[in-house]
Amino acid sequence: MSAAGRSEDDPGQSPLVDQEPDPGQSTPAVAEIAASSENVKVSSTPESPHPVENEEEVGERVTSEDLLPAKHRVPSDILKSLEQLVSYTDSDDDPEFPLPALDDVSHLALISHSIVAYLSHLDRQQLLRVTNSISGDATRWLGTLFHFAHPASSFHADNADAVLRTVRLAIVARCPGYLEGGIPALAQPTFYISENTTPMRLHYACRQLGIPLEAIKVIPEHSQSGTMDVTLLQKQIQQDVGNNRTPLLVVADIGASLCGYVDNLLRLRDVCKAHNMWLHASGHGLAALVCAQNQGHVEEVLHSMALNLGSWLGVPSLPIVLLHRPLQNSALSAFESDPILSRRLNALSLWTSLQALGRKAIAERLHVAFQTCSILFEIASKCEGIRVLSHTPGAQTGASLSDVIQSPFDVQALFDAAAPVVAYQFDGSTTIPLGGSVSSAAAASDRETAEGLKPLEKINNASYFDRLNSWLGQILQRDCPNFDFEVIEHPTHGSCIRYCPLELGLGEQPPSSENLESFAQSLDAHVDILRATIKHKARFIHLVERSEVLRLVPLPEWAGMGGVRFVPEGWESLLTDQAKTELNKLNIDLVEALKSTDNAFSLGEGTDGLICVRFGMVTHETEVEELLDLVVTVGKSVQENSRVLDTMSEIVKKGIEAVTADLQRESEEKLWQEGILRHVPVVGRVFNWWSPPAKESGIKGRSLNLTQGVVESTENIYKYHMQMTGATAHQLPANRSPPTPMVQTPVGAPASPPVFPTVEPVPGNGNGSGSSEGTPVQSGEASGSMPAAPVATPSAAPTQNHVDHARTVSQSSAASSSVPELVAASSAINNN
Repeated sequence: MSAAGRSEDDPGQSPLVDQEPDPGQSTPAVAEIAASSENVKVSSTPESPHPVENEEEVGERVTSEDLLPAKHRVPSDILKSLEQLVSYTDSDDDPEFPLPALDDVSHLALISHSIVAYLSHLDRQQLLRVTNSISGDATRWLGTLFHFAHPASSFHADNADAVLRTVRLAIVARCPGYLEGGIPALAQPTFYISENTTPMRLHYACRQLGIPLEAIKVIPEHSQSGTMDVTLLQKQIQQDVGNNRTPLLVVADIGASLCGYVDNLLRLRDVCKAHNMWLHASGHGLAALVCAQNQGHVEEVLHSMALNLGSWLGVPSLPIVLLHRPLQNSALSAFESDPILSRRLNALSLWTSLQALGRKAIAERLHVAFQTCSILFEIASKCEGIRVLSHTPGAQTGASLSDVIQSPFDVQALFDAAAPVVAYQFDGSTTIPLGGSVSSAAAASDRETAEGLKPLEKINNASYFDRLNSWLGQILQRDCPNFDFEVIEHPTHGSCIRYCPLELGLGEQPPSSENLESFAQSLDAHVDILRATIKHKARFIHLVERSEVLRLVPLPEWAGMGGVRFVPEGWESLLTDQAKTELNKLNIDLVEALKSTDNAFSLGEGTDGLICVRFGMVTHETEVEELLDLVVTVGKSVQENSRVLDTMSEIVKKGIEAVTADLQRESEEKLWQEGILRHVPVVGRVFNWWSPPAKESGIKGRSLNLTQGVVESTENIYKYHMQMTGATAHQLPANRSPPTPMVQTPVGAPASPPVFPTVEPVPGNGNGSGSSEGTPVQSGEASGSMPAAPVATPSAAPTQNHVDHARTVSQSSAASSSVPELVAASSAINNN
């Protein structure tokens, strides 16, 4: 902290006061030293008793990261550190960040931005000459490409700035005295926009100009075409005129919305001409003007249009171009901070890119993009179960884009034939028969009535169908990386999949014919799975509701067939915390067993926090009854295995208690029989030497016989070196029966011995048919312990627990349809 910034109460420093120098004293030289963000005056003479700041105090407040390095760095090191910053991430899994590749055109566009920074420091006259030449060339070239005769232009960093410029153009055209009178010179200006287009850019323009947001009027879409309802627009204009408002601007949607709808420009032109309004157009559909071969005059329909060439051509950092009718009004220059540099010099990247591509290549790229959308629309519309939501190419005229671009120039027919966006979704609202063998609607209806089932409909299961479409979108993104599919939320139709080839990223190109064929196959295969899933889901719900041990579990984020929980009979009335834990463990073991049978099963968790079995996507060949029977059978098997383990653990626990009691009692009896003197140190050794104890008087060990549920002494094991059971009796000399153990103590187990289930073992559950070994207990002088006799299990017919279930994806009936091929753009576009 500098001295000027210290408190007056600081005893260590005195306040710094500016005073007139004493003429009788010499004034020391003063040097300016930067301390933190303040300038502090420090005397350069060594006699200064109190230095205000020093480097140690600076270091206490400012870390080394906050200070610019004192020594300079060579440019190569700086670029290397920048490369390290951009090319790597903080993730340990994938530390390298793949940078997109640059082609020649993209490289030239990026270099142009550096050149702009250099040109801005030229001499003013030279800069004016260069800027006029660059912006003039780009404007003329774009006017020719987009059939806009004698346009004026401005170049913007984003669409919001372009809309702000458009609003100012509309204001100046309607009110030439805008500069003198400002907004009050207009009687409450009003702007009109379709509800399919976002009004955020108009909001930005209104805030910049001080116009209230209520000046923006959102016109509803037409119920059939999805475009701006011109009839409602006329009613709104008449109502605003009656309220002393000034209709000023109409923004037409030419493929700017999510579904690529195209407003009727000819009708909007008539409305704007009648009320002296400015008509502005924006959207990807404007790119179709480049494909038209015959000369036209779009300026006769529009006043201005915004062109996003960087997105359409896949070239980075190109400015948004606003082409408009020229206005001879000096008021426009008042909006510019610098008439030479503002919205003109940044056209250099566009100027270089247009020349690097050429008119023919630009027309070919845009033509291929529209043709790709047309083919995708045809593929999606022919796929059973898919509903296309976007604009239909040629919906009004019925003509294809190739026919329209060779016909006389018709701006409305051109925009109608060119679809810049394809948006579709899996729609399950159509009736789907529940059984594959039902041949007529009457039979299907009878079956539905008998079983109380109805096909799933989207109107009643909108959230579930949103999950299905989200799953389909993710699958297509994985299988078709050449298509930039995105899953969007439509305000009316919910989740849908959108593709726009005119929203290209850095280095991206439209897909090829092979990519289109691959997309058709992938879409057909996965939609077939979705149809099978919703077909079986109704049957699945019906069967689970009738089951005694299965309960339906709602899974809000799961797109599969559904979830069930295995609940043994009587458990629902005793769902304590401990019971819930046991129930979760039971269902976890059930899922692990089912996974080895079919990948359609997975572990899930319901909204109540309890574990459940999730069913994934299925095919038409899937038998829902067999899957649910498999869950019930394996669930009961896992439950029985759990019971056997509980019984065995109880027997072992009680056996250990009995062994402990027996050995304690036998040790006490031996003590009293042999006398206390044998156990006294030193004296006991003399007494045992004088009177040796009997050889058979030691404490005998114990073994646990799980078959009979008794604890037996181990003298026979050490005598014959084997466990004595009926199966080993023939190994004794002369086939004598094994002697009965001297000690046999029941352990308090159930009267009947445990019977192990003979079901087929499930991987992951280590219990099944077979033998269990006894648990020996050693103590005292027993030399060791041996396992008891194996459990004798009654023979039973093996139970088939697992059902072989083949999950193959069936081919749809539409798989044989051929995908239209991309027509070479050179055959549809003149090379002149």
